[in-house]
Amino acid sequence: MPPRNDAALEFLLTRRSRPAKTLTTPVPDGDQLMPLLQAAARTPDHGKLEPWRMIVLQRPALDRLAALARQRAAELGHDPEKADKGASQFEQGNLAVAVIEVQKPSDKIPALEQTYSAGAVCLALLNAALAAGWGANWLSGWPSHDRGFVETGLGLAANERVAGIIHIGTERSTPPDRPRPDLDRIVTWISD
Repeated sequence: MPPRNDAALEFLLTRRSRPAKTLTTPVPDGDQLMPLLQAAARTPDHGKLEPWRMIVLQRPALDRLAALARQRAAELGHDPEKADKGASQFEQGNLAVAVIEVQKPSDKIPALEQTYSAGAVCLALLNAALAAGWGANWLSGWPSHDRGFVETGLGLAANERVAGIIHIGTERSTPPDRPRPDLDRIVTWISD
């Protein structure tokens, strides 16, 4: 049997995200955030393309993005509820990291595998933040998929898109656990 890391396995078996609206200050400072970003950057990356990058969003940037989300909602004719939902994650957040998928030309690595790698960065960052004792939540929302918002607000190029926005902070309350998937329903065993 290979050596086990029981603490890591127990963490993965019991981890759960914290709703972004329940996260407050303090948030990690630069020195505390760097190891989390470093852990996220260790994500599997076929072909060593690094088809992603990260943008750290601090309070003033979040305020600007909230205002932009409201402006874009008005321009797009979204109803007030949709506008509120799009802006609220930026209004309520205190620190977030936008994980940006960067599609890179490759004859060997399909675009879909680059997308998977960017998603893995999101999960790695989320888990690193939780393992470090912070509350964290992975969100997206309509602004993340609106080209006008991401190009103006985040400076994304045509080959880039938001894979996820990871909110990090101090949790005010521990959420109840939610039902987990029934493995008998979703796992198929093939032996021959």
